[in-house]
Amino acid sequence: MPPRASWTGHLRCSLVSLPVRLYNATSSSSKLSFNQLHAKTHRRLKQQMVEPELGPVDRTDIVKGYEYEKEKYVIIDDADLEKVRLETTRIIELVQFIGAEELDPLYLDNPYYMAPDGPVAEDAFRIIREAMRSKNRVAIGRVVMSGREHIVALRVQDRGFVLTTLRYAAEVRGAAGYFEDIKNGEVNKAQLQLAEQLIDSMTSPFDPPQFNDRYQDALMEIIKAKIEGAEPVVAQEVEVGKVINLMDALKQSIAAAPKKPPAKSIKKEEKKVSKRKLA
Repeated sequence: MPPRASWTGHLRCSLVSLPVRLYNATSSSSKLSFNQLHAKTHRRLKQQMVEPELGPVDRTDIVKGYEYEKEKYVIIDDADLEKVRLETTRIIELVQFIGAEELDPLYLDNPYYMAPDGPVAEDAFRIIREAMRSKNRVAIGRVVMSGREHIVALRVQDRGFVLTTLRYAAEVRGAAGYFEDIKNGEVNKAQLQLAEQLIDSMTSPFDPPQFNDRYQDALMEIIKAKIEGAEPVVAQEVEVGKVINLMDALKQSIAAAPKKPPAKSIKKEEKKVSKRKLA
């Protein structure tokens, strides 16, 4: 049985509408977090709002304000927020479809798994899913979640969908200003060939579970050591050697690279991925 849905509503595509559920696709529960304590008493600190002249402020005396000029605010209360009603509330409204390769990863934000909300919705859910799969399309839409309207991308994932909230264009910085000082120039063909050989030697199927958070693991070891009263082991800083000759560095890198998996194993993995997509 799937976990409790984080959002329920309807998916609407033109005149087609069906009830759906969203589930958080990621979790931060495994991340370490710290509390702020008093240095001497080690008791947990509580944050308190303070007005510069009046001192500590009670929560009931706090209001929302938008600064429209320096130190000038317009007050927004709950009644004002209630007036902001959008037609996409509780509805994921699909407005267009794009090629799967068109979506720039820079715009991707938070992912959710989408499933039909009940057996009655499954037929329409499957039809839309398989039509998008056969056309290799991603749907773009709008939805209101957590009091804010989001643009979203919907793509096929196994038997369901992954819905990802997207950043607005105003939130994404253009790359031109960061790359304008990089000069164009001729590429040495021999060096390019070695670099391509290095990439080939390091190419293998992506296996996310093989990557773990080494920083968090090391931090947990320090925490365990301090709980047990032992001296934490301090990691040694890795020295980065100076690259004197690019050609030599590429050759040494190729020699030190792990052997590339046999072509059969890569093809088998690709077949497994394809089967999972079609399941």
